[in-house]
Amino acid sequence: MLKKALGNVLSEQEASELYSAFDQIGDIIVVRIPDSLLPKRKIIGEALLESVHPARSVFYQSSDVSGDYRTRKLEIIAGQDDTETEYKEYGCRFKVDVEKAFFSPRLSTERKRIADLVQNGEVIINMFGGVGMFSIIAAKTKNCLVYNIDLNPYASKLCEENIKLNKKMKGKIISINGDAAQVVKECLQDKGDRTLMLLPERSDEFLDSAILATKSGGIIHYYSHQHADKRQDCVQVSKNHFLNVSPVQSEIIGGRLVRAVGPRFYQTVVDVRITK
Repeated sequence: MLKKALGNVLSEQEASELYSAFDQIGDIIVVRIPDSLLPKRKIIGEALLESVHPARSVFYQSSDVSGDYRTRKLEIIAGQDDTETEYKEYGCRFKVDVEKAFFSPRLSTERKRIADLVQNGEVIINMFGGVGMFSIIAAKTKNCLVYNIDLNPYASKLCEENIKLNKKMKGKIISINGDAAQVVKECLQDKGDRTLMLLPERSDEFLDSAILATKSGGIIHYYSHQHADKRQDCVQVSKNHFLNVSPVQSEIIGGRLVRAVGPRFYQTVVDVRITK
């Protein structure tokens, strides 16, 4: 799609250097551009703005997601310099800011999978809940209680606004701004029937807190980044890793590849029932 959109403004050689895709979030496009093509980023932005609908802004992502708030640096290259938009997914509406709070449209399938697994009456601890995507999609159709925790105050603010945007939910969501480990220690010990660990780059660091939050017999969804020489091996690598690091009795009940994040580097999720 990206190369097709830019076929008239880049040479064949330049087009071959492009990354294969871009993210469209509401009416905002976020694109990564190799260093060799940065002098043409404005041309690339204008071409995308004309060819992709609906779109009002095109941003060049100039950094990886990083820091405790999981944010990225963006540079406007076409259209309006406004990083806030509305995004719709599975019948839910979300106010997002693509620069000030973590958000990825590439987790859509995983959000639906988790929502389908949730049972009525469950208490869910979403340790790194961001603007509330996983939490709201689950609570839309299931009578559950979700604690949506995030360290980023702006993400928590957006979560509260998104709860108001989605009034017809069967479940309830409580947005908490704070450090997940501290929040669990202070008020959520052994509360969760299901705990989400949506911080794959630091999953081992917070595993003890996830276990503390989860009832004996409850389920932890453990997201991590794993290296594997073969794509088909990455989930088993993740399962083996969890069993090696878990300090409690653990039964693997599921797992899947969420997405590739680099050469032979994958984001995976393992679903684990723990006994304490």
